Amino acid sequence: MAKDFPTRAENYAQWYNDLVIKADMAENSAVRGCMVIKPYGYAIWEKMQAALDKMFKDTGHVNAYFPIFIPKSFFSKEASHVEGFAKECAVVTHYRLKNDPDGKGVVVDENAKLEEELIVRPTSETIIWDTYRNWIQSYRDLPLLINQWANVVRWEMRTRLFLRTAEFLWQEGHTAHATAEEAIAETEQMLNVYADFAENFMAVPVLKGVKSPNERFAGAVETYCIEALMQDGKALQAGTSHFLGQNFAKAFDVQFLSKENKLEYVWATSWGVSTRLMGALIMAHSDDHGLVLPPKLAPTQVVIIPIYKTNEQLAAITEKVDIIVKNLKAKGITVKYDDRDTYKPGWKFNEYEFKGVPVRLAIGPRDLENGTVEVSRRDTLEKSSFQIADIETKIEHLLQSIQDNLFQKAVDFRENMTTKADTWEEFVDLLDNKGGFILAHWDGTPETEQEIKEKTKATIRLIPLDARPEEGRCILTGKPSSRRVVFARAY
Repeated sequence: MAKDFPTRAENYAQWYNDLVIKADMAENSAVRGCMVIKPYGYAIWEKMQAALDKMFKDTGHVNAYFPIFIPKSFFSKEASHVEGFAKECAVVTHYRLKNDPDGKGVVVDENAKLEEELIVRPTSETIIWDTYRNWIQSYRDLPLLINQWANVVRWEMRTRLFLRTAEFLWQEGHTAHATAEEAIAETEQMLNVYADFAENFMAVPVLKGVKSPNERFAGAVETYCIEALMQDGKALQAGTSHFLGQNFAKAFDVQFLSKENKLEYVWATSWGVSTRLMGALIMAHSDDHGLVLPPKLAPTQVVIIPIYKTNEQLAAITEKVDIIVKNLKAKGITVKYDDRDTYKPGWKFNEYEFKGVPVRLAIGPRDLENGTVEVSRRDTLEKSSFQIADIETKIEHLLQSIQDNLFQKAVDFRENMTTKADTWEEFVDLLDNKGGFILAHWDGTPETEQEIKEKTKATIRLIPLDARPEEGRCILTGKPSSRRVVFARAY
């Protein structure tokens, strides 16, 4: 497989885009701003889905599905919410086509105008809370813990595969609770679920915190988030969990009869992650040789390639490999035996290295004689010779070692790329010459935050949940500050 694409140092953005395409993960579609997720990319997304779906269900949530079309009037019921999404909405105005009288294909039937326009789902709070009004009557109906796997549309002009597309896949949880305390606990619980998934499955360390008012989700009282750092020093928001207060319950009149026999509005949360995580996975670990995947999310964890000259040699190798494959599968390891005779072993080595398969085994006639197999690990590109005896246990341990190594490597990188800035000059110099997370004081006002963003394109990524009190002065205004926040340029 050809590797004719830039290195990260030469052109990081082009490196990323070429890698996604050449690794057969996704491609641009005929619809501007939308992508086609190819089987290899979708297989990774399915692994993510399966892990997250189990985590959601283990915390008591169930899946449902709601319409992709939302009446325009629903968005008018929660003012801050509609303001936050108004510029990104795709609008359906007609429901029928007809043949062009001039014989030029089809045109919109002007007589088929909808009485009320429909918005293609940018997020589902409005349609879901209109539905919840019918589902919730008393405290016995609470908590209501619903998740939806779906697609959404947010009209984007500047797109990048997985990171920002007009249509993308995601999950969105929407829960209803009897008290504010229960809703806040739910919001924090789901933030921790996301952090657990990012670190233990994606091998990507994340910071946990809350968004500043300027960066808060439209319609939320508080937005919690996890932030990851990519290899180019830019931050990427990897997941959000929102405490919505009673805003949507009041907008859609969702009330319940409490144990005290009083009619009260419910308390709400929403939380979601998307195929943007695919971009994070690629950018956090991959190198100039191609994709690097953590074993827990790799569609194929082990590939076995035979080295032979004759059909007799292939038959003998295959007989041994069949046993190895059976034993690996018994350990729950996904394995592929590539005995295609249409490609040479060297080509296969390059292909699987480029696609990020964590472990590659090569076995030839001499290996059969010696009872060994050549083992290559994708994360370090190291090669070793293993005894075939009990190979499945050795590979199981190796996969865990690769998973741990990728996480530790990402942690070390983040620590090296996290710096304190005490003056405006230090702050700007770090942004322009190093990047990464910058810990700095901020006076707490939206005006200062906006001015910093306009001057530097850096935003407050989060206010850390574990931030220690520290007296200081805002890097821009010099006004007093009680703690540092995390700034970065971001995707």
